Amino acid sequence: MGKEQSYQNAAKEILRLIGGKENVISAAHCATRLRLVLKNEKLADVDGILNTELVKGQFATGGQFQIIIGSGTVDEVYKYFIQYAELQESSKKEVKQAADQKMNPLQRLVKMLADVFVPIIPALVASGLLMGLNNVLTAQGLFAAGKSLVDMYPQIADAAAMINTFASAAYAFLPILVGFSATKMFGGNPYLGAVMGMIMVSGDLLNAYAYGSAITENTVPVWEIGALTIEKVGYQGTVLPVLAAAAILAFLEKKLHKTIPEYLDNLLTPALSILITAFLTFTVVGGVMRTAGDWITNGVLWLHDSLGAVGGFIFGFIYAPMTMTGMHHSLLPVDIQLMAAGGSFLFAIAACNNVAQGGATLAAVLCTKDIKMKSIAVSSGISALLGITEPAMFGVNLKMKYPFYAAMVGSAVGCAYVTLTNVLNISPGAAGIIGFVCIKSGGMLNYMIGIAISLIVGFVLTMGLSKMKRFSKA
Repeated sequence: MGKEQSYQNAAKEILRLIGGKENVISAAHCATRLRLVLKNEKLADVDGILNTELVKGQFATGGQFQIIIGSGTVDEVYKYFIQYAELQESSKKEVKQAADQKMNPLQRLVKMLADVFVPIIPALVASGLLMGLNNVLTAQGLFAAGKSLVDMYPQIADAAAMINTFASAAYAFLPILVGFSATKMFGGNPYLGAVMGMIMVSGDLLNAYAYGSAITENTVPVWEIGALTIEKVGYQGTVLPVLAAAAILAFLEKKLHKTIPEYLDNLLTPALSILITAFLTFTVVGGVMRTAGDWITNGVLWLHDSLGAVGGFIFGFIYAPMTMTGMHHSLLPVDIQLMAAGGSFLFAIAACNNVAQGGATLAAVLCTKDIKMKSIAVSSGISALLGITEPAMFGVNLKMKYPFYAAMVGSAVGCAYVTLTNVLNISPGAAGIIGFVCIKSGGMLNYMIGIAISLIVGFVLTMGLSKMKRFSKA
């Protein structure tokens, strides 16, 4: 049978097993997966789909029913699928919009956070890697006892200072990035969002990092407008206040576009949107959201600092179930705020989870007799070690069950270690075996030890549970 016939057969079989064309709302594909929105996912025969030729895995998340087929092949299968389903070709954005309608409020909140922060991650990665380079140059004792490279070679001091300036920019002006991305996501003009972010970190304001000492010394600058006394304090390193400001800005802009006459729209709408949003931010919204953000961050820090290794164990154990539901995206604002303040412990926890899933998946290669499952497990296990866990988790571990439980334990043990040794990252990145480049220089070794523990425990426990399962059936 030729390749074209295989593509056609797979498309027909998938369409039949998901409940026919009447059950399909929209369909798109990414590099490796069919992304479907179904009217009723319960009508889909998952076992039948997983046994279909060319299919390597399946999972459902965020209102989308996703079928893993593979790079290159998915394009061909999709071409026949939309033909048989009598659908128009859809973009991933259109499929996401259709999927959003099926989400509950909590799922929409988590997706909103992901949509805001995922686009700005490359900027934070660039800054974080430059911070890592600066750490290598300035860390005491990394290459010689009690000395840094700058101490040893004073001629590179200015180069290190220049790199530090480049590295700190994205975090110093984080509200500008968040304002742009969030306002765009809320349906407003992203450039107005960027302006709002600029206002919130203006040089005329007291730097947010100096706010605590200014309160103690009673030197907080203020604006006095009539009966109002408004603190002139910036929002460096904050996330929630900017999100709230962006939501208000987008809402006002859309309302004003409808209200103001067309001949005055371009003149008045931007000015009024910025003026009203900025006033509300500095009088009411900013302070409330700053406090809320501090409470959330302090709560996560309490779990890390007060419970120590036990807190890390709990965090690591529940991280995989959080990933299944997409709830891990809700930690993005906390992670970014912690990085802006000097370092976050969440990256190491995510990496331990990912590597544990990879270790369990690679062990599954030795435990299963299913040739197709072996093939999927090899590629998806390696992918998980590099930080991409969906194929491993949904295509192998959850289907076989016991590797998933083993990975949860492996993640928990590794996370207990990285929490005990206070491993911190200074940038986002690929949370896997190459993620050490994102870690503060003093924690790189402990990071590698932590993920090695997760990998070994996940692998060994999967092998052990497999033998117990066979023994119980004997």
